[in-house]
Amino acid sequence: MAEQARRSRGGGGAARRAERSAVSFETARYIERNIPNFEVLTEEALAIIEANADQVLEEIGVNFPDNPGALQLWRDAGADVDGERVRIPKGLARKLCETAPSEYIQHARNPARNVRVGGNSLVLAPVYGPPFVRDMEGGRRYATMEDFRKFVKLGYMSKWLHHSGGTVCEPTDIPVNKRHLDMLHAHMTLSDKPFMGSVTEPSRAQDSVDMCGVLFGKDFVQENTVMTSLININSPMTFDDVMMGALEIYARNNQACIISPFIVGGAMAPVSVAGTLTQVLAEVLAGIAYSQLVRKGAPVIFGAFVTSIDMNSGAPTFGTPEAAHITYGAGQLARRMNLPFRSAGSFCGSKLPDAQAAYETSNSLNMGLLAGVNFMLHSCGWLEGGLVSSFEKFVMDADQLGTLHHLAKGVEIDENAQAMDAIREVGPGGHYLGCAHTQANFKAAFWKSDLLDYKPYETWEDEGARDTQTLANLRVKRMLADYQQPPLDPAIAEALDAFVAQKKAAEPDSFM
Repeated sequence: MAEQARRSRGGGGAARRAERSAVSFETARYIERNIPNFEVLTEEALAIIEANADQVLEEIGVNFPDNPGALQLWRDAGADVDGERVRIPKGLARKLCETAPSEYIQHARNPARNVRVGGNSLVLAPVYGPPFVRDMEGGRRYATMEDFRKFVKLGYMSKWLHHSGGTVCEPTDIPVNKRHLDMLHAHMTLSDKPFMGSVTEPSRAQDSVDMCGVLFGKDFVQENTVMTSLININSPMTFDDVMMGALEIYARNNQACIISPFIVGGAMAPVSVAGTLTQVLAEVLAGIAYSQLVRKGAPVIFGAFVTSIDMNSGAPTFGTPEAAHITYGAGQLARRMNLPFRSAGSFCGSKLPDAQAAYETSNSLNMGLLAGVNFMLHSCGWLEGGLVSSFEKFVMDADQLGTLHHLAKGVEIDENAQAMDAIREVGPGGHYLGCAHTQANFKAAFWKSDLLDYKPYETWEDEGARDTQTLANLRVKRMLADYQQPPLDPAIAEALDAFVAQKKAAEPDSFM
């Protein structure tokens, strides 16, 4: 068909000419783990949590407010519907979830950047949702569309990021009812990595599908997954009509959704790890089951956004051992359901990209790798409990994501890795700097940061005694200066521009 032929041409002659003149930079393929997952729960504990979640769904149930269509689907499936409350007989939700795929490919407009979600893979996507941004020059301020475009460019240029993300910051200078168009346009034109769709209103989810139809071709979108979008559950156990409306649009159009409880332990879930895991599983079972009622085989991800709470201030806390236990346990539950898993990120509660931010972020990132996470939203740029997208922290985190890639490789044990010839050559009392094995392997032997400073003290002092935030600020500027837009077929670019202009002109601005 014409649309499929356009897809296979890869952007036309003008795009190919632009590609030949573009700045070349390396982007790492999504992670494929060669290390075991860390499992914190015993078989007995998992069985107890699963039984308790079934009991919650059957006895207590979940709410689907203001959504008569959803209530009818549940009623037809055999659930007990009483007003907004849906009580799901034991085993029904789990049975419905069986039609969800264990993994899927999300296609990018550059096929070399396609990602596999599920199995042993880990896809890294940037921060999502903050209304504020921060940098060294401007401090903390409300985000603008220009800030948003800068983050998309940084994500495109970041070697270890596989995904462009979604609402990398909330551009408050654009009307609420129209900003999703500008954000999607930025992802589609300023990057060629995969991206997320809008979920803030069902019609905006449909706009996302329609814009993808322009970018990829309508038939291609219906036959392939080109978006992975975030559907939050209003914990505890409420599935609001806005999020469910967006889910319905995406499921019907074969687009992936992360079904994710929003858990702040002690506020939206019990204070205990087992109690929280029970609620998480009950919510995920109900949400994924509903996606399969909308369309059997719709791609979904078992999500778990988990943090605890400071019982003195009420503020969320990050990088804590309790959140780690819940994340590890949720990963085990997701694998038992044979579903992709989303959790973890560059979480921190700090106001600045400082030591607190680094400690909490490191705990959270490594936890995600070991928990078996397949899709890690918020992997770079998160600050102040998710209220702020930080430019400096974005590049600091994006640099450190390289350690996850290298940890995930595991330990090689082939003949070269055994290094017996090197040990024989050097012998007792020697050194390995000049031996043949070192000379053959040194370029790729160790992961190297593109940001952190390992220079001698005197050199560091002569260069201005710069701290990591200062180095990150310089790197942001250098990356933006080096940025070149990836090629896009001019006809597609023109059609996207026209779509956005037409949609914007069709209704008045609204900032509510």
